Amino acid sequence: MLLGREVQYLFFLLLFVLASFYGRAQSSPSVHSEIDTTFIKIGEQIKYTITVETDSTDLVFFPEGQTFSPLETVEAFVTDTTRKKNRLTLQKIYALTQFDSGVYTIPPQRIAINEKPFFTDSVKINVATVPVDTLTQKMYDIKSLIPVEKSYSRLWKVLLIILLGLLLVGGLLYWFVFRKKPLTEEEKEALLPPYDRALLELKRLENSKYLIQDEYKRYYSELTDIVRSYLEEDVHVTALESTTNQLIDKLEMLKDAGELKLEDDTIHQFKRILQTADLVKFAKSKPPTSTAEQDRKSIEEIVIKTKEALPEPTEEELMQQQEYQEELARKKYRKKIVIAVAATVALLLISAVSAVSYYGFNQVKDTVLGHPTKELLDGEWVSSSYGYPPISLETPKVLIRQDIPLPAEAREDIKEQHNFIYTSSIGLFTVATSSTSFTELAEPDFEKSIEQLLKNFEDQGAKNIITKQEEFTTTTGVTGIKTYGSGKFAVPDSKELVRGKYIILSFGGKGFQQQILLSWLDNDSYAEQIVARILRSVEVKTEA
Repeated sequence: MLLGREVQYLFFLLLFVLASFYGRAQSSPSVHSEIDTTFIKIGEQIKYTITVETDSTDLVFFPEGQTFSPLETVEAFVTDTTRKKNRLTLQKIYALTQFDSGVYTIPPQRIAINEKPFFTDSVKINVATVPVDTLTQKMYDIKSLIPVEKSYSRLWKVLLIILLGLLLVGGLLYWFVFRKKPLTEEEKEALLPPYDRALLELKRLENSKYLIQDEYKRYYSELTDIVRSYLEEDVHVTALESTTNQLIDKLEMLKDAGELKLEDDTIHQFKRILQTADLVKFAKSKPPTSTAEQDRKSIEEIVIKTKEALPEPTEEELMQQQEYQEELARKKYRKKIVIAVAATVALLLISAVSAVSYYGFNQVKDTVLGHPTKELLDGEWVSSSYGYPPISLETPKVLIRQDIPLPAEAREDIKEQHNFIYTSSIGLFTVATSSTSFTELAEPDFEKSIEQLLKNFEDQGAKNIITKQEEFTTTTGVTGIKTYGSGKFAVPDSKELVRGKYIILSFGGKGFQQQILLSWLDNDSYAEQIVARILRSVEVKTEA
């Protein structure tokens, strides 16, 4: 019995060990990839499939973006998920393509499972050109160049942005500077004549709660300030800074001089109120409420009598007041102009500093003042084919056909020649193409043709020409010779020599030759960018 129990125990232990091993084996993820074909034509798509088998609790991250370079990712399909018990099978399909012929290798793709990397195998793909039957395909002559009207769409965009900026600045200046803003109550009150303003302030003092709240000091302080301010503005005496006795003396002097027709009782009553106010403010005296109210009424009567006692202003005084008001209006207008000019200058300075900080001084200067090759670089470029065999390239301007008569000694060897050129006399920038067909199917003599081009430079006045040579390959894989260097070149219609650079690209085969010439000023960064863009776009189609 004991033996049977031990056997049973060992049997269950073995099952547990096997189950644990099986569980570990199942929990280990697996990754593999496949493609539906390894041979496509240009522009066709292949399907690249990645399959991952893993636990349902694992986090799986598939490749995203252009990770299949040199092939291009056209579309990444939604991940297909299949569950079987606690296992998941994830399948991700990518549509890939390539638009240039050749042999390409899809690099290993990284799949992250629980942040642990797994990699697929690399795969080679053959991309073949599309065959063209030139025997049955009808051929046509090359069409002549069609003049294209210059597009000003980008210029209009720039002008529109500038116009919107000016409108915004003008709107802000109008709203905050030139607009007649509605006056506040305080501003309206300040514009009132001194007499009307004094009566209004006395009425407000009557409705105040100073006497109810037992604030006699504040009550009498405002009462005397109102009448003193009125006297200073309308009677033109220094009332605010004068003591009670000094102010009364000034009023009596004006009365004696006949400039203020006030009765003696009015002046004595005014003196009594000022003395009461001094006792309240400095001796903390507290008169009866009825006395305080009566003093306010008395001050109101004094203001009215003072206004009536003032002589009528002469015509000269009225003219002076009018001139004074006009001068104030002119000062106010000049202040608005100064604010507007300062705001505009500040905006321009901020814009200029920001632009220089972001783009650089030369870039901003050339944009504002203009630069011949920068205008070419920023303009609307043209992609076209020139001559036969055709030379395709992208240029800032359309190249113009040049009919150059062949020398007598070259007519027997050259069957046909097509020349196109664009040159900028201001920026001394030139791009030209030449396609030549020979009468015999012989290989072209590149060295001789390059020497002839360099000799043409010298005949035009160029000096100290430095020449280097290397192989050049187009984007489609056609190889040629790149001759480049620098020298001093003659300025058109001048004896001046300037430092410049040049590039000559030469291609060809049996019976034909293609050449591209570029020349530009040295230290012209915009011209360097133009040349680099042209070189990236060069494509030559050779004869069969």
